[in-house]
Amino acid sequence: MVEAYKLHGLTKEEYERILEKLGREPNEVELGILGAMWSEHCSYKSSKRLLRMFPTKSDAVIVGPGENAGVVKVDDDVWIAFKVESHNHPSYIEPFNGSATGVGGIIRDVLSMGARPIALGDSLRFGPIKDRKTLYVLKGVVKGISHYGNSIGVPTVCGETFFEECYATNPLVNAFCLGILPAGRMYSSRAKKVGQVLTLVGSSTGRDGIHGAVMASGEFSDAVESKRSHVQVGDPYFGKKLIEALMEIIERDLVVGIQDLGAAGLAGAVSEVASKSRMGAELYLERVTLREEGMNPYEILLSESQERMLLIADEEKLKEIEEIIKKHHLEYAHVGKLTDSSMLIAYFHGQKVVELPVSLIVEEAPIYVREIREPSYIKEVRHFNQDLLPKVDVRKALRKLLTSLNICSKEWVYTQYDYQVGTNTVLKPGGDASILRIKWPYRPKLKSEKLLAINMEGNSRMVYLNPYEGGKFVIAEVCRNLACVGAKPVGISDCLNFGNPERPEVMWQLQEAIKGIAEACEYLGVPIVSGNVSLYNETVEGKNFRNIYPTPIVVGVGIVENRKFMDHKFKEEGDFIFLIGDLKRSSRLDGSEFLREIHGKVVGDVPVVNLEKEKALHKLLLRLIDDDLILSAHDVSTGGLIVCLLECVFGTSFGVGLNLYTDERLDFFLFSENPTRVVVSVKRDNVEAFKDITEEEGLDWMLLGRITEDKKLRIELYDELILEERVEDLEDLWKNSLERALSHTL
Repeated sequence: MVEAYKLHGLTKEEYERILEKLGREPNEVELGILGAMWSEHCSYKSSKRLLRMFPTKSDAVIVGPGENAGVVKVDDDVWIAFKVESHNHPSYIEPFNGSATGVGGIIRDVLSMGARPIALGDSLRFGPIKDRKTLYVLKGVVKGISHYGNSIGVPTVCGETFFEECYATNPLVNAFCLGILPAGRMYSSRAKKVGQVLTLVGSSTGRDGIHGAVMASGEFSDAVESKRSHVQVGDPYFGKKLIEALMEIIERDLVVGIQDLGAAGLAGAVSEVASKSRMGAELYLERVTLREEGMNPYEILLSESQERMLLIADEEKLKEIEEIIKKHHLEYAHVGKLTDSSMLIAYFHGQKVVELPVSLIVEEAPIYVREIREPSYIKEVRHFNQDLLPKVDVRKALRKLLTSLNICSKEWVYTQYDYQVGTNTVLKPGGDASILRIKWPYRPKLKSEKLLAINMEGNSRMVYLNPYEGGKFVIAEVCRNLACVGAKPVGISDCLNFGNPERPEVMWQLQEAIKGIAEACEYLGVPIVSGNVSLYNETVEGKNFRNIYPTPIVVGVGIVENRKFMDHKFKEEGDFIFLIGDLKRSSRLDGSEFLREIHGKVVGDVPVVNLEKEKALHKLLLRLIDDDLILSAHDVSTGGLIVCLLECVFGTSFGVGLNLYTDERLDFFLFSENPTRVVVSVKRDNVEAFKDITEEEGLDWMLLGRITEDKKLRIELYDELILEERVEDLEDLWKNSLERALSHTL
């Protein structure tokens, strides 16, 4: 017979610690609360000590990690709140509802800060598309995201989608939300004084999502289907009503605090509020509005039913709150109050069913210093000499690379999302970063002359090869993408997706990646203001197990100060094409899509980011854009220089004529994913000024060629024609490969 504590995700040592603290055995309801709140998903017990390495402060940061979302100052009138979170396990078990509720949950995190959600993003990782299960998951996830975001009226403006073998049974679904709020009118999940009332508002409470936090804190096994009942079911129309009701309640200053009901449900929300308030709480569970008959205290407290929020208010404000809630046809119940007891006490029809110290639930969850060991694969993958690679036909390699699902257009995904609802989207998905206006004409009326830029990145293959350098690589890329559109980063939200932390090799990956991320953020002056850690992304099959690549997903939020922004498309025939950045280093193929797709290898080391040159490149790009010296900018990333150039010309009426002078092998030069490089286009009259400023900033430039009107990709090496292809043929491969792959899998 399995011990009761194991059914709630607790170890024997953790259970003994609970017995020692309580001086008695917990009842089933108390055990359920402690199991959920001490889970990895809620307590961060394996990662909390490492997360302290992150820089979290700047002059612009109002609130950093620790609240439901980070808050950053835009100007004297507007603040923004944003956060990214994972919904990985639920999205594999039930793709549609798992991804939809991931979107709903992140919206409520931002809403709980008093901010109106105005933008969504999603970062997705799937296994090989030829697998029917992957196809089912992919279609369900995309449908769930579009259903919730489109229905609730918040645009999905940015994201990314990648396919790797390691995600076959552990797909990653990371959802991001950004909201705006009037400067100085931020809410937190804290009460102000004893006696304030806790009101549950939104949808009624059902049995969906019970054990959700515990399920998200364990690895998958062959019995994954049995976890289907742990996945929540969302209703975006209720979510929309909840947004409007809360905005009205906030406008009338009727509450002192707000808390989302997410992991661990009502028990988790009330415990967090009590802990942050340094108070206790009393709950009366028979008052909770239920949608299923016969629900017991365990189910009521730990249900993760969606579209529910907890409001903290003075008793004299309750009547006005009730009127607003009724007007929006939402459910509500005054379920409890704050006390001076430092205990969480819950009653059900007069019977006490829970009596736990708040500190035990929240603050005394264990923090582990787990064993760390460098994985054996590290030494194996480092034995790589690219000079031994056989030479390839560049034309054939390019055409094959453009059909790679990690390079080809993701229009099939993002065109299912409404990315223009609200009419704030200036630059749509598909470029280096999306740009939004800051305006909201309704309550609260908000507007700023500045623009927002948002970008999501996560190069898991680089982090797999070298977690420390890979962490730096990802931060550098997300900041570079913001600079390419003319934005200066003001904050980062990160979601750290890793395998089983009880395996020393996984903990080593996590530690090294966090070190690299922290170092890059510190040097580039960008704070991490919010985020999430998703561990146990592992599948166990008998005696075998498979962890995902270490996958930190990073969302960069930047501000365009003077409304001057840039896209990546070439503008006029005859303009010069330059490569700028850190160019005096050999082109490396380590970790590149070319190496995997053409040679079938994921090996090497990460091309090291020179943070000094990276920072200089960001400064240079902002200066060039502000001085009107460039017409486009696009960073070199997945697929290398040649893919970058083609992305600049796809969708235009132009071609590209390259005149290259390099002693490197052409495949190395064209397909390397070396960092700190950007392709820009420059008018003839501005070339000399452009060169002078680039050199003044201590960076290199290389003339690649010119924009042509013949719609061809033409490459000459030392005046010898090497390659000539029609752009429309290459664009067809790039634009339609994902949809073709989907149709072939059916």
